[in-house]
Parts: sequence; C-alpha cells; structure tokens
Amino acid sequence: MPRIAAVLIALGLLSVGPTIRLSAQSLRVPYETFTLPNGLQVILHEDHSVPVGADNNGSTTEDRTNYYEDGPANALALMLYLDSDRMGFLLPEITPEKVELQRGVVENERRQSYENRPYGLADENILKRLYPSNHPYNWPVIGSMTDLEAATIEDVRRFFQTYYTPNNATVAIAGDIAPREARRLAERYFGDIPRGPAVTRTPPPAVRLDADVYATLEDRVQLPRVYHAWHTVKAFADDDATLDVVANVLAGGRSSRLYRRLVYDLQIATDVVAFQDGGRIDGKFELSATARPGHDLAELHRVIAEEVKKLADEGPTPREVERAQNGFEAQFLSRLERVGGFGGKADQLNLYNYFVGTPDYFQKDLDRYRRVTRAAVQRAVRTYLVAPHRVVLSVVPQGKPELAVKAGATP
Repeated sequence: MPRIAAVLIALGLLSVGPTIRLSAQSLRVPYETFTLPNGLQVILHEDHSVPVGADNNGSTTEDRTNYYEDGPANALALMLYLDSDRMGFLLPEITPEKVELQRGVVENERRQSYENRPYGLADENILKRLYPSNHPYNWPVIGSMTDLEAATIEDVRRFFQTYYTPNNATVAIAGDIAPREARRLAERYFGDIPRGPAVTRTPPPAVRLDADVYATLEDRVQLPRVYHAWHTVKAFADDDATLDVVANVLAGGRSSRLYRRLVYDLQIATDVVAFQDGGRIDGKFELSATARPGHDLAELHRVIAEEVKKLADEGPTPREVERAQNGFEAQFLSRLERVGGFGGKADQLNLYNYFVGTPDYFQKDLDRYRRVTRAAVQRAVRTYLVAPHRVVLSVVPQGKPELAVKAGATP
C-alpha cells in the first residue's frame, strides 16, 4: 500500500499584505492557539489586509498531508464545515466505486509524473538506494503501481480511521478573522468529531552508506543526466540552512560555480541543479547535471567532484555567501506577503508547528540563514559531501549504457 503521511490542514483566508511586526531585532507573526477536547489543535492569526480570490488545493510529502482553502472572511463557516465534513464524515463515502475511480486518478498522476516524464523515475531509483527497504523514505510518496493496485477498500478505510483524526491534525486559520468568532466556529464544526486512536511513530535508526553506490537507468530521454545524492540532516537541524547555502553556491543560478564551469566554460552540460532536502526524520543533498549532445556523464562526474572538492578546500567567497543569503531572505519575505496558498502564513504557521513545535518560528528561521558563515559552508561540504559515500545514478538514453558513469569511477 502506498505510504501516506499524517494529516495537517491549513485554512488560509484573505489578503496579500502581511500583518507582522518587523524590526532590526525581531520579526513576529502574532497567533493564538488552543486544543479542542478531541485533540485537534487550532492556530489563529489575525490579518486585516487586502483580500484575494478563492482557491483550494492539497499536497502530500513524506511527512505530512496538507489541505488549504483560501476565501473571503464571510465564507469561513463554509470552509470549516467542508473541512470538518471531510475529517468526520468521509468514511461512509469511501465506497468501492469511488476507490476505483480515485485509484485510476492516482495511477494516471503517477504515469504523468513518473513513467511518462523524462527522468521521472530517477527519484525513486535514488531513494531505494539511499535508504534501506524498511525506511519510510525508501519509496516515493505516491507509491508504485503495484502498491496502488494492491490497496483494498479496507486498507483505505483503515488508513482514514487511523490518521484522518482530530488528535492527529492541526488547523491554521489566518486572515480577516475575529479570533473569538473563529474559535467559536472551530468548536462548532470540529468539536463533535470523535478522537481517533493514538498515533505512534517509531523513529527509524540513522542510516548511512558503507560505500559509493553506482547505478544506471535507461530511459526514454535524449540526453544523459547524472545524479549525486548524499545523506545529510533533518529539516531545521544544525547545518540544514548551511546546506541550502552550499546548494546555492554550487548551482544556484547562472553565476554559481557548477553552472559557470559546466555550462559556460566547458560547455559540456545544459543545466545543473542542487538542493538540500530536509525531512522530519532525515535529509538528503542532491545534485544533478544534464550532458550536452556528444558528451558522456563521466566528464560531468569529474567536474562536479572537482568543484565540490575545491569548495571544501578553499571555502566560498564572501560574495557567494552574501548572494545566497540575500536570495533566501527575499524568498522568505515574499512568502510573508501571502496569507493563503502553499508557503503562505497559514501554511508556514502549520509547518513550523509540525517541525519545531511552535507556530511563530519566522524570525528564528530567517536567522538560520543570516548566521551562515564561509567557514560553516566549508565545513558542511567537507562533512556531508566529501567524506561520506553517495549514490551516483546515471540516466541514459535507451540502448546507450556506455554514456553512464562507471562503477568505482574516480574523478
């Protein structure tokens, strides 16, 4: 059965301008929180600024499922009713016919995002080599086609009864609200939903690779691409933000080290991407580059290793660190201008509450990036990208395995 994460619900209401307190010392997003007798935690943030149109969506990551609704303040009762209806009364609607319909929808989504997308199968090939089979990050969130076919209606109902419960969820309500009235509505619509079973999650043991792992995937692609992946740290752990800066220095835009070297100077690659991906229980750092026609992945592999080692030996320049910090700060402040949607304040309040245990973590989050130094970047590269082993996956056109990085290849 595909792995689905625990439930978090974010209701983003109204507005694009943030109601925040910002000074040279501190940035605050005021909130109130309370917990209903059935265990549902509610977070309230009052923001009376410019309204926006209605929208709704949802997402599932390795760690949490997140639904959101954006709408005018006078629709708050309707939105809470709809969310409470899903949480408290969906079970009778989980019928064989509807399960089969949604199974087909998810299978088509998987085809669109994985089987029928160039390089779409790379991620699951990396995960199953980076993590042991019993680790919850070993497989993609959507699961495999085999998982989707094997899921029975009893599996779906049991999962819903276990995880879609008040004591396993948080509702964040942000926007043009009166907190007292919002609390009354939350109590009215969610208060009668019964508490579910206690959800226990045993943390998996720490994982590491004992040797470099090389793999080749033949795919319906025209250009080969190489992926490097390392184990790193959880989200919000020490070095998580530093590794974000490392990724920016290496491949964050056209002035980054790998872009300049691979795409501009040597002209052996068409693109290069790097990112730190911290989750609730573990993290990984991933770096990929696509070869230009006429070049194989061994060339890219060698240059990537050279640039990573150079960064470890010499560290970044002050300008590189400053550029990365400025970029992250701009993105951070841009998110604060939105109340709803993915990354808006309702979503962020919920995310911080889930990962670090406090909704108003905005200033501390920003400070993580402001504290990153050149020495910290150099140490992080040495610690996570040079010393440890990695997964090296080559995705090559079908019938051209000779373009892949060979096992045991030395830079």
